Amino acid sequence: MHHDIDWTSAADALDTQGWAVLPGLLDPAACGEVAALYDDPRRFRSQVIMARHGFGRGEYRYFAYPLPGPVQALRTRLYPPLAAIANRWHARMGIERRFPAAHADWLAQCHAAGQVRPTPLLLRYGPGDYNCLHQDLYGAHVFPLQVAVLLSAPGRDFTGGEFVLTEQRPRMQSRAAVVPLAQGDAVAFAVSQRPVKGSRGDYRVTMRHGVSAIRSGSRHTLGIIFHDAT
Repeated sequence: MHHDIDWTSAADALDTQGWAVLPGLLDPAACGEVAALYDDPRRFRSQVIMARHGFGRGEYRYFAYPLPGPVQALRTRLYPPLAAIANRWHARMGIERRFPAAHADWLAQCHAAGQVRPTPLLLRYGPGDYNCLHQDLYGAHVFPLQVAVLLSAPGRDFTGGEFVLTEQRPRMQSRAAVVPLAQGDAVAFAVSQRPVKGSRGDYRVTMRHGVSAIRSGSRHTLGIIFHDAT
């Protein structure tokens, strides 16, 4: 749980490509404990069956407050270094909003604006399930980075099910990235827009993320979104 993250290289990767792998964020035991929470409905405020909404196939559940200890700890711990990156991105994109150093202070801003529902979620995919390309926005207050932690072991617990990001560039073709993750690895990535250095200064690209079809087995993911929902 107290794995040291190389934030210098993570920030560099986020600036360069819009995503960064945070290796070994959770150990296998912690992954199992978090994944097992899926079967305890008291921990959650709502469940989404993706096919009913055209989001893909599979299901996910949003945690209720108070968040489980490991989820709360990750949200609190990952936020400050990401806030420094987010503030730099906003400055480069000419967006006025800046983010406070502590997550509790940012949540207070969300809650004051009526965004009071927790957004961390557990996703569960089985054979044939997938997640369409999307963005997790949830309201006017948006923190521009989020984190997904793979709780299952590729090749052992499931096959297929790659984490996919696309980047829509102005007047250019979109490009896609498949993010290589092992059990316990996390990916930090842009929620929506990020700045890219061009020949005439910075321009904005729009990111979306999803998951390709699971071929076999079961895949659990923990999603950590830093703004709450209306």
